[in-house]
Amino acid sequence: MDKKFRIREGIDRRELFGNLDVNLDYIREVTSADIIQRDDELIIKAESEEAIDKASRILDELMGAIDAGEVLDKQKVQYIISLSEEGISYKESRVNKDVICFTHKGKPLKPKTLGQKNYVNSIRNKDIVFGVGPAGTGKTYIAVAMAINAYKNKEVQKIILARPAVEAGERLGFLPGDLQDKVDPYLRPLYDALYDVLGRDAALRLKEKEVIEVVPLAYMRGRTLDNSFIILDEAQNTTREQMKMFLTRMGFGSKVVVTGDVTQIDLPDDKVSGLKDAVRVLDGVKDIAICRLTAADVVRHALVQEIISAYERSAQKKEVKKPTRQIQGRYHQRKN
Repeated sequence: MDKKFRIREGIDRRELFGNLDVNLDYIREVTSADIIQRDDELIIKAESEEAIDKASRILDELMGAIDAGEVLDKQKVQYIISLSEEGISYKESRVNKDVICFTHKGKPLKPKTLGQKNYVNSIRNKDIVFGVGPAGTGKTYIAVAMAINAYKNKEVQKIILARPAVEAGERLGFLPGDLQDKVDPYLRPLYDALYDVLGRDAALRLKEKEVIEVVPLAYMRGRTLDNSFIILDEAQNTTREQMKMFLTRMGFGSKVVVTGDVTQIDLPDDKVSGLKDAVRVLDGVKDIAICRLTAADVVRHALVQEIISAYERSAQKKEVKKPTRQIQGRYHQRKN
């Protein structure tokens, strides 16, 4: 069976089809439908009406994105297709309609996936938000952008960015410079996000005025932070005690965002990740949101999604095998 699909007036065919018709190839791959170009229309052929309807929906979503002025790169096309497979309309989700803030270059910062949009809404509506997910999902960048927007709107008086320097371990004392010089390399991702949104000069001015603090987590002990937007990055590397200490620094008029990736824990094996523990303990607490981002929310090179998924599959296989090794280890101990 087949169906005619008309391309709307004003739609650039080259953008819709992609370079060398790569977008049509993606649709063919997920729907098993054959798509033939004819003048100002397409002929969609498939063995089932369901496959034809699916291909038509994806094409319509792609045209909607073009109408909205979006660029159909590989990542965007694949994300629209993945949403369609879940029965979610990219156009109706209005992912790209929400502007978080504008960079110093005038570029609007917007959530790029449904997961990011839910994360942004949670930060707006909740006092404490946990953003948990793999690298490249925009956890830290979005949190920094939201903090800057809150400061510009006079919702807070101070922005505090904290990060555990666990990667440095006992080697911190051997690094050159004073304490700030020693820890700055481990805080670099936070500086990068600040510079990208505010511009380097503006960010440094606010830092000199102590409106913005970028500090190691240890600096948070003993403080009460009122009217502040507080971000804890790489929280998977906090201990249970450190996480409790950090969360209880929150004062009146403050907002807290905690970000981390539970698959990248650098703590010793005998230490429980404070992030994993907090997500378990605080799930369901009023005014606390736990946002779980996935490989589908990765906004880096498309290959990063595949790398993350491959490592997740590998980790799952190891978890299955792990109990067997422990049992064997106990057996050998008793035998000796």
